[in-house]
Amino acid sequence: MAEMEIGTVRAVDINTEMQDAYLSYAMSVIVARALPDARDGLKPVQRRILYAMHDMGVRPDSSYKKSARIVGEVLGKYHPHGDMAVYEAMARCAQDFSMRYLLVDGQGNFGSVDGDAPAAMRYTEARLSPMAMELLADIEKQTVDFGPNFDGSLEQPLVLPAAAPNLLVNGASGIAVGMATNIPPHNLSEVCDALCYVIEKWDKLDHVGVDELMKFIKGPDFPTGGIVFRYDDKVEGGDAIRTAYATGRGHITVQAKAHVEDIARGKANLVVTELPYQVNKANLVERIAELVRDGRIEGITDVRDESDRSGMRLLIEVTRTVEPKDILVQLYKHTPMRSTFGIIMLALVADETGRLETRMLPLKRLLQLYVEHRQEIVTRRSQYDLTRAQERAHILEGLIKALANLDEVIRIIRRSADADAAREALMKRFKLTEIQTNAILDMPLRRLARLEREKLEAEYKEKQAIIKHLQDLLAHPKKILGVIRDELAALRDKYGDSRRTTIAESKVGEAVTTHELMPEETVWISVGNDGTAARVGQSLALIKNAAPPVALCQANSRDTLYIFNDRGQVGQTPVHSVSESGGNVADLTGLSKEDRLVAALALPKSDELRGYVFFGTRLGTVKRVTAADLVNATGSVFNAINVDEADSLEWVRVTMGGGEVVLVTTQGQAIRFAEEEVRPMGLNAGGVRGINLGERDAVVGMDVVSPRSDVLVFSENGYAKRATLAQYPTQGRAGKGVVSAKIGATSGPLVGAAVVQAETQLVVVTNKGRAKLIRAKTTPSRNRVGRMDEVFALAQGDSVAILVVPTARAEFEAPPEPEPEAKAAAELEVEPEVEAEEEPVEAKKTGRQSQVERGNGKDKAKSKGKTKAVQLALGE
Repeated sequence: MAEMEIGTVRAVDINTEMQDAYLSYAMSVIVARALPDARDGLKPVQRRILYAMHDMGVRPDSSYKKSARIVGEVLGKYHPHGDMAVYEAMARCAQDFSMRYLLVDGQGNFGSVDGDAPAAMRYTEARLSPMAMELLADIEKQTVDFGPNFDGSLEQPLVLPAAAPNLLVNGASGIAVGMATNIPPHNLSEVCDALCYVIEKWDKLDHVGVDELMKFIKGPDFPTGGIVFRYDDKVEGGDAIRTAYATGRGHITVQAKAHVEDIARGKANLVVTELPYQVNKANLVERIAELVRDGRIEGITDVRDESDRSGMRLLIEVTRTVEPKDILVQLYKHTPMRSTFGIIMLALVADETGRLETRMLPLKRLLQLYVEHRQEIVTRRSQYDLTRAQERAHILEGLIKALANLDEVIRIIRRSADADAAREALMKRFKLTEIQTNAILDMPLRRLARLEREKLEAEYKEKQAIIKHLQDLLAHPKKILGVIRDELAALRDKYGDSRRTTIAESKVGEAVTTHELMPEETVWISVGNDGTAARVGQSLALIKNAAPPVALCQANSRDTLYIFNDRGQVGQTPVHSVSESGGNVADLTGLSKEDRLVAALALPKSDELRGYVFFGTRLGTVKRVTAADLVNATGSVFNAINVDEADSLEWVRVTMGGGEVVLVTTQGQAIRFAEEEVRPMGLNAGGVRGINLGERDAVVGMDVVSPRSDVLVFSENGYAKRATLAQYPTQGRAGKGVVSAKIGATSGPLVGAAVVQAETQLVVVTNKGRAKLIRAKTTPSRNRVGRMDEVFALAQGDSVAILVVPTARAEFEAPPEPEPEAKAAAELEVEPEVEAEEEPVEAKKTGRQSQVERGNGKDKAKSKGKTKAVQLALGE
C-alpha cells in the first residue's frame, strides 16, 4: 500500500483492504508462530529458546538455570510475545511424553501424562539436552544466516544447522490461519537409515518410491508407545501409513497396549501399559468409571492407576463372569484407548530467494529437503574451516621462515627504532605480509626452543593436510554427501534406540493384546547383582553394558520370565516388559528390593507344557516340579520351594525328564545321579537330599547332563579346568560323590561349576564387581582329579565370586524316537564309563550308600543302561 501524507483522506475499497490486511496477518501467524521449518523442524519460539540457552551457556555439561531466567532472556532479546508462550514451549521440549527425543533437560515438575500443568517457571530449572546440541552444532562457523531481532538490536539465526532430522523424529503440531500441521514423531535409527538410503540413491532419487523408504521407516514412533495399525478399510488402498507417507496427509489408528494378567482362583485383570499419543490418563480413568456407572460397560469392578517411576500401569479389575478380551473390545470402542491420529505433513519451505512458503510434504520430499539443508551446512562449514586453516597456515609459514633466519630477525628487530620500523624492515627483507610480521613480533621467547619449533612445523603439516582435504571435499559434491551419511550413521549409533510403538501389520481389529502383537524373537535376559533385570539383546556380548549378572537366561519375547530369590520365592513378569535399559525386579515382579536374586527362567504360556524344573540349594537339597505347575501358579509372587532357614536356593534348571544331574561342592566333590531319583513334588514342598556334604562344605554348582559335554570347575583364585562327563560315574542320590578337583591354597576353594561344551559361554563375576565373558574352550582339559590352571587374572585383593552359567531356552518338545539303525549307531558313540580314579568315601557308610557301592554288578549295569537310554533320548 502506498504511503499517504498525514491528514490526507483517500477512498479505498473495503474488501481489498480487508483481504490485504488479513493476508498479512495470516502469513505472519504462519511463518512467525505456528508452522515449523522443514529444515530444522522448529517453530520460531523453539529456535529462539534453544539459541538463547546456547548463548547463555546453559549446556548439558553446565549447571541447571532457573526457567524464569531463561524465559526472561528469550523475551528480552528475541521473542516479542508473552512469557507463558515461551515457558509452555520450553516445557513441552522437556516432556518425555510429548517429545520423542528431548531438546530441553528439565529439573522439576514439567507436567505429566495426566494433564498436570508444569509448575511455575520460578520453581523449575532447565538446560539444553545432548540432542539440542546436535541441532546447534557448528552454528558458530557461519553455517546459517542470521537476521535482526524484533527491535534490530541483535541478530538471531533464521534456521539451525540441525545435524539431527528433528522434524521427523520429534514431529510437530500447530494451528495457523486456514491451515494446520500434525507431523507424528519417528524413530531416530529408522530415519537415519532412510536418509542414508536417500543419499546412496541421490542421483536416481526420482526412481525411489515410498515403498522403498518404508523398508526403513516402518511408521510413526510415539514417545508414549502404543499400537499403530498399518491397514484400514476406511482409507483408499487400505494401507493407512503408506497413504500418509505418499501424499503427506492421512490418518492412522493408534491403540493402547494392554494385556491380560492372570491372578488367583481363575480371575484375570486387564493391565494397560501404554496409551495413544497425547491421551490424558486421568481423563481416561474418569471416562471408564463413567461408562461403568452408566451401565454401558458391565463386568468392571475397579480401575486403579498403579503407575510409578518404572512405567505406566493402569489396572482394570473384571469379574470372573466376563471374558477380559470382551471388556477390552468395549474399552477400545468407547474410550480414547483407541484413537485416530490425523497426519498433516505441512511445513515451511524456502524458495530460491529464501522466502518461506507452506508446502505439503510427502515422506520422500521431506527427507530430500533435509539432505539439501545439510549439504548447504556442510559446504559452509567446510569453507569456514578452510579459511581458518589457510589463515593459520599463512601465519605458520611466516613463523617458520623467521625461525629459519632467527639471528638475522633478531638483529633487524634490535636495530629498529620502534615496532613499526621493525615491521617494515622484516616485511621488506623476508617478503612477509603484515599479518605474518605481526605474528613474528608477537612471538614469545619460548617459541625459540627447538621443541617449540618442531611443534610449529608439525602444526604446519597438519594444516596443509586439512587444507588439501577441505579443498578436495568442496570440489566434489558427492564427497559432501558421504560426510552427511557418515554423520547420520554416527548420530544413529549415539542416540538411536529401540522402537516404542508397535506397528501391527493388520487391519484395525477388535481387541489386540500386547502378547498377540509381540514379534517372535529370542533375547537374553540378565538379572544383575543390583536387583535389576535388563534385556541384553540377541548376543551375550552385550552383557558388558548391563550390571554384573547373577543369572542369565535365554527367552522368547512372548515368554513369561520367572525370577527366583534365595528363599525359594519366584516373581513373574512378561519378557516384553523387560527393557534394554533395565528395571528393578521389585517393580517388575513384586519381589522385595531386599531380596537376593539367584536365578531366572523363561517359560512359554501353554496348557500342554511338558518337562520339569529342577532346583538345587547351597546345602545340597534338590527338588523337581513339573513346568506346568510353575506356569499355572497364580499371583505375581509365589513359593517354588520351601527352603530351610540355614539354606538358600541357588540354581534352577529345566529338564525334559529321564536325564541326569551333576552337583559340585566347594571342596571339589561331585555327584552325578539320575533325575528320576527325585520324584516330582508340589510347589510348597522342601525337596530331598542330593549330595551328602562334609563339614564346612557347600554346593557351588548344579547343572543338567547333556551329551558329549565336560564338567568345568572354577576356583576362587581364578583357576579352572574341565574334564569329560564320562569320568563322572552315575551314582545314587545323596552320596558323597567323587573328586572333581584337588583344592589347595594356590587355587582356593571352588566357587562355580557347569556342564559345558567347547563353545559354551560363561560369565565370571568377581567380588569387586568385575564381569568377564569367557568360552569354555579357553580352560584347560584335564583328568577329573588333575590339576587346575590359572585362567582368569585378578586384581590385587580381588577374588572370583560366582560363575554365571547362561541358561539356553528349552524348546519343551519331546525328541522323536530314533530308528533302530540310528539307535544302534548312537549306542556305539556313547562314551564308555571310566572307573573313578579316586573316591574319598569314608569306610563307614550309610545304608543307602553301601547298597549303591555293593551294586557294582547288577545295579551298575542297570544304571549304565539307563544312562545310554537317556543319552539316546536327548539325541546323542
